Amino acid sequence: MKITKWVILSSFVVLGSTAVATSVQAAESKAYHSNGSVEFIPNTDPINPVDPENPDPEKPVTPIDPTDPEKPVNPGTDGPLSIDYASSLDFGVNKISNKNETYYARAQKFTNREDSANYVQISDNRGNNAGWTLTVKQNGDFKATSGTLNDTLTGAKISLSSPTVKSNAQNVQAPTATSLIELDPNGSEQVVMAAKANAGAGTWIDSFGKVEKVSETDKDGKQVESNVTKAVALEVPGSTPKDAVKYQTTLTWTLTDTPANAD
Repeated sequence: MKITKWVILSSFVVLGSTAVATSVQAAESKAYHSNGSVEFIPNTDPINPVDPENPDPEKPVTPIDPTDPEKPVNPGTDGPLSIDYASSLDFGVNKISNKNETYYARAQKFTNREDSANYVQISDNRGNNAGWTLTVKQNGDFKATSGTLNDTLTGAKISLSSPTVKSNAQNVQAPTATSLIELDPNGSEQVVMAAKANAGAGTWIDSFGKVEKVSETDKDGKQVESNVTKAVALEVPGSTPKDAVKYQTTLTWTLTDTPANAD
């Protein structure tokens, strides 16, 4: 239906004014709809270690392995469900003692940031929200790295406590971290953190304790200050004989697609 409106216009000219009549017709509009879409697939690219205090994947960090500072750290596992990094644990240089002693892990060092607590990082880029479980085990007693009479630190135990879980993921339920992990030299697996179904997507950090300064004696007998993580401790019985050598063990971190048990 055509709608006609009459509008009175006035204009001034040299000879006077005149009224002009005109008509205005309403514009006709029509709408058409189009689509927008995006699709995602699991990400199999390796994920770099990120800042444990501010886990932003766009700002990677470069950790240093305290047990072998001259070599690059081991690369993470293949994605899309991956262990990106786990700290190696260095319990320092210590005087031989016949007392029960507790030694603390050196703090995690980096080439491009200050020291942090020791940590482990995982990423779940599968896109199916299926959940996962991270475990760790100790592969045997601490053994001497060179030939010596007392080549085994019998009864030495590693513990990890005071976990803090962080991520840059938003609106994602966090995995649950185990509050105290006591490693068994016989190799039994201990749960570190686990995500149930519909939780744990993205990149997640589990760091242990905080960085603290301690005063200690170095190899040259000088008093020095060192950054340590007291939440990562090694207990050694006084009854265990020790020789003046380095002792070492290995840890195996395992990430499976088994979700944590639902509440």
